[in-house]
Amino acid sequence: MSRKKLVRFKANEENPNVIQAGKPIFEEIQGNWKERQFNNENPLVVELACGRGEFTVGLARVFPSQNFIGVDIKGSRIWKGSSTATAEGLENVAFLRTQIQQLDKFFAVGEIDELWITFPDPFPRDGDEKRRLTSPRFLDMYKPLIKEGGVVHFKTDNTGLFEYTLELLKSREDIKLIGFTHDFYQSEWKDDHFGIKTRYEKIFTEKGEKIKYLKFQFI
Repeated sequence: MSRKKLVRFKANEENPNVIQAGKPIFEEIQGNWKERQFNNENPLVVELACGRGEFTVGLARVFPSQNFIGVDIKGSRIWKGSSTATAEGLENVAFLRTQIQQLDKFFAVGEIDELWITFPDPFPRDGDEKRRLTSPRFLDMYKPLIKEGGVVHFKTDNTGLFEYTLELLKSREDIKLIGFTHDFYQSEWKDDHFGIKTRYEKIFTEKGEKIKYLKFQFI
Protein backbone atom coordinates (compact mmCIF):
# COMPACT_ATOMS: atom_id res chain seq x y z
CA MET A 1 0.00 0.00 0.00
CA SER A 2 1.34 3.44 -0.92
CA ARG A 3 2.33 5.98 1.72
CA LYS A 4 -0.36 8.35 0.40
CA LYS A 5 -3.10 5.79 1.04
CA LEU A 6 -1.75 5.04 4.51
CA VAL A 7 -1.90 8.74 5.38
CA ARG A 8 -5.46 9.00 4.07
CA PHE A 9 -6.63 5.89 5.91
CA LYS A 10 -5.12 7.25 9.12
CA ALA A 11 -7.00 10.51 8.62
CA ASN A 12 -10.25 8.57 8.12
CA GLU A 13 -9.66 6.78 11.40
CA GLU A 14 -9.32 10.10 13.21
CA ASN A 15 -12.00 12.13 11.45
CA PRO A 16 -15.38 11.93 13.21
CA ASN A 17 -17.25 12.51 9.95
CA VAL A 18 -16.14 9.10 8.64
CA ILE A 19 -18.12 6.11 9.90
CA GLN A 20 -16.20 2.90 9.25
CA ALA A 21 -15.33 -0.48 10.71
CA GLY A 22 -13.22 -0.23 13.84
CA LYS A 23 -15.10 2.73 15.29
CA PRO A 24 -17.73 1.98 17.97
CA ILE A 25 -20.31 4.12 16.18
CA PHE A 26 -20.07 1.85 13.12
CA GLU A 27 -21.98 -0.86 14.99
CA GLU A 28 -24.43 1.56 16.65
CA ILE A 29 -25.38 4.06 13.96
CA GLN A 30 -28.44 2.30 12.54
CA GLY A 31 -31.48 4.35 13.50
CA ASN A 32 -29.30 6.86 15.35
CA TRP A 33 -27.81 9.11 12.68
CA LYS A 34 -29.54 12.28 13.83
CA GLU A 35 -28.77 11.76 17.50
CA ARG A 36 -25.31 10.19 17.38
CA GLN A 37 -23.72 11.78 14.31
CA PHE A 38 -25.43 15.10 13.63
CA ASN A 39 -27.02 16.00 16.97
CA ASN A 40 -30.09 17.48 15.29
CA GLU A 41 -33.43 16.42 13.81
CA ASN A 42 -32.77 17.61 10.26
CA PRO A 43 -33.63 15.44 7.22
CA LEU A 44 -31.15 12.78 6.10
CA VAL A 45 -30.09 12.77 2.44
CA VAL A 46 -27.95 9.82 1.28
CA GLU A 47 -25.77 9.56 -1.83
CA LEU A 48 -24.75 6.08 -2.97
CA ALA A 49 -21.40 5.40 -4.66
CA CYS A 50 -20.34 8.91 -3.65
CA GLY A 51 -16.70 8.51 -4.72
CA ARG A 52 -14.77 11.62 -3.71
CA GLY A 53 -17.87 13.11 -2.15
CA GLU A 54 -18.08 16.13 -4.45
CA PHE A 55 -21.85 15.91 -4.78
CA THR A 56 -22.45 15.10 -1.10
CA VAL A 57 -20.33 18.05 0.02
CA GLY A 58 -21.85 20.28 -2.65
CA LEU A 59 -25.37 19.59 -1.42
CA ALA A 60 -24.28 20.21 2.16
CA ARG A 61 -23.06 23.68 1.17
CA VAL A 62 -26.40 24.51 -0.47
CA PHE A 63 -28.59 23.08 2.31
CA PRO A 64 -27.09 23.70 5.76
CA SER A 65 -30.38 22.67 7.41
CA GLN A 66 -30.16 19.12 6.04
CA ASN A 67 -27.77 16.27 6.83
CA PHE A 68 -25.86 14.54 4.02
CA ILE A 69 -24.27 11.10 4.04
CA GLY A 70 -22.06 9.77 1.25
CA VAL A 71 -21.69 6.00 1.01
CA ASP A 72 -18.73 4.29 -0.66
CA ILE A 73 -16.35 1.42 0.05
CA LYS A 74 -13.19 3.17 -1.13
CA GLY A 75 -11.49 4.81 1.84
CA SER A 76 -9.06 6.80 -0.27
CA ARG A 77 -11.95 8.39 -2.16
CA ILE A 78 -13.98 9.11 0.96
CA TRP A 79 -10.94 10.83 2.46
CA LYS A 80 -11.23 13.60 -0.15
CA GLY A 81 -14.83 14.49 0.70
CA SER A 82 -14.21 14.08 4.41
CA SER A 83 -11.19 16.39 4.33
CA THR A 84 -13.03 19.01 2.27
CA ALA A 85 -15.99 19.02 4.65
CA THR A 86 -13.67 19.34 7.65
CA ALA A 87 -11.67 22.17 6.08
CA GLU A 88 -14.87 24.08 5.32
CA GLY A 89 -16.40 23.44 8.74
CA LEU A 90 -19.39 21.59 7.29
CA GLU A 91 -20.88 19.73 10.22
CA ASN A 92 -23.85 18.44 8.21
CA VAL A 93 -21.72 15.96 6.23
CA ALA A 94 -20.72 12.38 7.04
CA PHE A 95 -19.34 9.45 5.06
CA LEU A 96 -20.18 5.81 5.58
CA ARG A 97 -17.54 3.38 4.38
CA THR A 98 -19.27 0.13 3.52
CA GLN A 99 -20.52 -2.00 0.64
CA ILE A 100 -23.85 -0.63 -0.61
CA GLN A 101 -25.40 -4.09 -0.40
CA GLN A 102 -24.98 -3.71 3.38
CA LEU A 103 -26.96 -0.44 3.48
CA ASP A 104 -29.87 -1.91 5.44
CA LYS A 105 -27.50 -2.67 8.32
CA PHE A 106 -26.79 1.04 8.79
CA PHE A 107 -30.19 2.70 8.31
CA ALA A 108 -33.45 1.95 10.07
CA VAL A 109 -36.86 1.70 8.42
CA GLY A 110 -37.92 5.16 7.20
CA GLU A 111 -34.69 6.82 8.33
CA ILE A 112 -33.67 8.18 4.91
CA ASP A 113 -35.54 11.25 3.64
CA GLU A 114 -34.02 11.40 0.15
CA LEU A 115 -31.69 9.19 -1.89
CA TRP A 116 -29.29 9.99 -4.75
CA ILE A 117 -27.75 7.36 -7.03
CA THR A 118 -25.15 9.21 -9.07
CA PHE A 119 -23.14 7.71 -11.92
CA PRO A 120 -22.90 4.15 -10.58
CA ASP A 121 -20.99 1.38 -12.34
CA PRO A 122 -23.34 0.23 -15.15
CA PHE A 123 -22.34 -3.46 -14.98
CA PRO A 124 -23.45 -3.95 -18.62
CA ARG A 125 -23.21 -7.76 -18.82
CA ASP A 126 -26.50 -9.60 -18.34
CA GLY A 127 -24.92 -11.82 -15.71
CA ASP A 128 -24.11 -8.74 -13.63
CA GLU A 129 -27.66 -7.38 -13.44
CA LYS A 130 -27.95 -8.04 -9.71
CA ARG A 131 -24.93 -5.78 -9.11
CA ARG A 132 -26.59 -2.73 -10.66
CA LEU A 133 -27.67 -0.23 -8.01
CA THR A 134 -31.08 0.07 -9.69
CA SER A 135 -31.75 -3.68 -9.96
CA PRO A 136 -34.77 -5.25 -8.20
CA ARG A 137 -32.48 -6.53 -5.47
CA PHE A 138 -31.35 -3.03 -4.53
CA LEU A 139 -34.72 -1.36 -5.06
CA ASP A 140 -36.27 -3.83 -2.63
CA MET A 141 -33.58 -2.96 -0.09
CA TYR A 142 -34.03 0.81 -0.48
CA LYS A 143 -37.82 0.77 -0.23
CA PRO A 144 -38.26 0.27 3.54
CA LEU A 145 -35.35 2.58 4.38
CA ILE A 146 -36.85 5.63 2.67
CA LYS A 147 -39.60 7.47 4.48
CA GLU A 148 -43.04 7.74 2.92
CA GLY A 149 -42.98 10.37 0.19
CA GLY A 150 -39.18 10.39 -0.01
CA VAL A 151 -37.69 10.95 -3.47
CA VAL A 152 -35.02 8.82 -5.18
CA HIS A 153 -32.86 10.54 -7.82
CA PHE A 154 -30.82 8.69 -10.45
CA LYS A 155 -28.21 10.20 -12.79
CA THR A 156 -26.03 8.41 -15.32
CA ASP A 157 -24.21 8.92 -18.59
CA ASN A 158 -24.79 5.27 -19.54
CA THR A 159 -27.71 4.84 -21.94
CA GLY A 160 -27.99 1.09 -21.40
CA LEU A 161 -28.25 1.41 -17.64
CA PHE A 162 -30.71 4.26 -17.94
CA GLU A 163 -33.04 2.37 -20.30
CA TYR A 164 -32.82 -0.72 -18.10
CA THR A 165 -33.73 1.32 -15.02
CA LEU A 166 -36.54 3.20 -16.74
CA GLU A 167 -38.18 0.02 -18.02
CA LEU A 168 -37.87 -1.63 -14.61
CA LEU A 169 -39.42 1.31 -12.76
CA LYS A 170 -42.33 1.52 -15.21
CA SER A 171 -43.04 -2.17 -14.67
CA ARG A 172 -43.35 -1.93 -10.88
CA GLU A 173 -46.68 -1.14 -9.25
CA ASP A 174 -44.98 0.04 -6.06
CA ILE A 175 -43.14 2.88 -7.80
CA LYS A 176 -44.37 6.28 -8.95
CA LEU A 177 -42.14 7.73 -11.68
CA ILE A 178 -42.08 11.49 -11.16
CA GLY A 179 -40.13 12.39 -14.28
CA PHE A 180 -37.23 11.46 -16.55
CA THR A 181 -35.08 12.90 -19.31
CA HIS A 182 -32.41 11.66 -21.73
CA ASP A 183 -30.77 15.09 -21.76
CA PHE A 184 -30.63 16.51 -18.25
CA TYR A 185 -29.10 19.88 -19.07
CA GLN A 186 -31.73 20.62 -21.68
CA SER A 187 -34.65 19.55 -19.51
CA GLU A 188 -37.02 21.03 -16.96
CA TRP A 189 -35.16 19.04 -14.31
CA LYS A 190 -31.76 20.68 -14.88
CA ASP A 191 -31.88 22.60 -11.61
CA ASP A 192 -32.42 19.45 -9.55
CA HIS A 193 -28.69 19.10 -8.95
CA PHE A 194 -28.25 22.77 -7.95
CA GLY A 195 -25.36 23.34 -10.34
CA ILE A 196 -23.15 20.73 -8.67
CA LYS A 197 -21.02 18.66 -11.08
CA THR A 198 -18.62 15.93 -10.05
CA ARG A 199 -15.24 15.53 -11.72
CA TYR A 200 -16.48 12.57 -13.74
CA GLU A 201 -19.66 14.34 -14.80
CA LYS A 202 -17.58 17.20 -16.16
CA ILE A 203 -15.49 14.69 -18.13
CA PHE A 204 -18.62 13.03 -19.56
CA THR A 205 -20.23 16.30 -20.60
CA GLU A 206 -17.03 17.65 -22.15
CA LYS A 207 -16.94 14.53 -24.31
CA GLY A 208 -20.45 15.30 -25.49
CA GLU A 209 -22.19 12.61 -23.45
CA LYS A 210 -25.80 13.36 -22.63
CA ILE A 211 -26.60 13.01 -18.93
CA LYS A 212 -29.74 10.99 -18.19
CA TYR A 213 -31.83 11.60 -15.11
CA LEU A 214 -34.98 10.36 -13.44
CA LYS A 215 -36.67 10.58 -10.08
CA PHE A 216 -39.28 8.42 -8.41
CA GLN A 217 -41.01 7.52 -5.17
CA PHE A 218 -41.99 4.23 -3.60
CA ILE A 219 -45.72 3.92 -2.98
